[in-house]
Amino acid sequence: MDRRNVLIIGAAGRDFHNFNTYYRDNEMYRVVAFTAAQIPDIDDRKYPAELAGSLYPDGIPIYSQDRLAQLIRELKVDECVFAYSDVSYQDVMGLSAIANAAGADFTLLGPKSTSLKSKKPVISVCAVRTGAGKSQTSRKVIEVLMENNIKVIAVRHPMPYGDLVAQRVQRFASVEDLEKHNCTIEEMEEYEPHVDRGNVIYAGVDYEDILRAAENDPDGCDVILWDGGNNDFPFYEPDLSITVVDPHRPGDELNYYPGEVSLRIADIALINKIDSASSEAIAQVEENIGKVNPSAKVIRANSKITVDNPELIKGKRVLIVEDGPTLTHGGMKIGAGTVAAERFGSSDIIDPRPYTVGKLKETFEIYPEIGKLLPAMGYGKQQLRDLEETINRTDCDAVIIGTPIDLTRVISINKPSTRVHYELEEIGSPNLEEILKEFIKEHDLGK
Repeated sequence: MDRRNVLIIGAAGRDFHNFNTYYRDNEMYRVVAFTAAQIPDIDDRKYPAELAGSLYPDGIPIYSQDRLAQLIRELKVDECVFAYSDVSYQDVMGLSAIANAAGADFTLLGPKSTSLKSKKPVISVCAVRTGAGKSQTSRKVIEVLMENNIKVIAVRHPMPYGDLVAQRVQRFASVEDLEKHNCTIEEMEEYEPHVDRGNVIYAGVDYEDILRAAENDPDGCDVILWDGGNNDFPFYEPDLSITVVDPHRPGDELNYYPGEVSLRIADIALINKIDSASSEAIAQVEENIGKVNPSAKVIRANSKITVDNPELIKGKRVLIVEDGPTLTHGGMKIGAGTVAAERFGSSDIIDPRPYTVGKLKETFEIYPEIGKLLPAMGYGKQQLRDLEETINRTDCDAVIIGTPIDLTRVISINKPSTRVHYELEEIGSPNLEEILKEFIKEHDLGK
């Protein structure tokens, strides 16, 4: 039987995982290429032979998604596998139309084909869109478990934008580890809050190897916490699944892939940002949860904002720096920094676009809907330099840092700046503490 030629459409995350779990050792298929989207500067590389396995001694090339139709014809592709997240159904089916018209089938692999089973209990935290509040939810879960003397090891959805072989398995237990692994701003935004709280987080490329390392972590492991990325469903089979829903984007929970999958398989649907969303939007989200997953327990929560130096905001002309992916492919028009500017009385929000340089200028050309907010783009050293120069060129009184990391640790800002922090604040019952108490009892933990 001839092997089917497969092209995996991805963005350096789910695509590699699907390959590793489903295709790497499968002699029925020949993966001829990956394509790359969403993340800058990852195309024109290779998935290395060291990770690709014995069937791929030369590795697998990675091309720009823009060449999809051409690649299907040139590489005689039989099947395209879509494998990245936070994409509207219209865009997904647009790619399907390109693939079908060029002569290839179009495939979506689900949890049954790609989820790995852990020897430890697994809690997953996912979302229906990027920027819904997964990270603060994960932190809350970890805090509750740690208060019950349970050792939690977090595993983060992949963000491997550098040397893939070196990033096969990464362990972060300190801020120094972030520097050792040459983390991008996006990576630091996810890892730093964990290590600041004293818990270990893993990430990388090969999630089978990562899982086994986490289960046998030298500091001990009672529970694996899957800290999801974008709106993807988990790489590990969860014993308790939490999906965060965002009323700032009501309706998206039923219109974005694979966010609806995450919602449909959730044990808990957590509606975040109640304090800054309209009652109509919250009602719409609740109605949609009831339509697709009526058995899910629903938790309502605020995203509680605190600011280090609110006096730097009141009456001041501010530049707002927000989490990059939330503004770009997440499509958000508001973030923690924006809420802080409104609540603490800034006199004006300064538009950074006249001051942008280099790759940040390109970002605004690709995502013009970002508007007057500045995304903390930092996938490489050049982007970090461009971010620093853009901030320092902007004519403002102060900078509000709404991204989760201490940005002043990685760039020099030549004007007053203040950080915004946001934590999950649950409203009433049910809440995570009640649900996790049941989980602890069910799995005989904390003794």
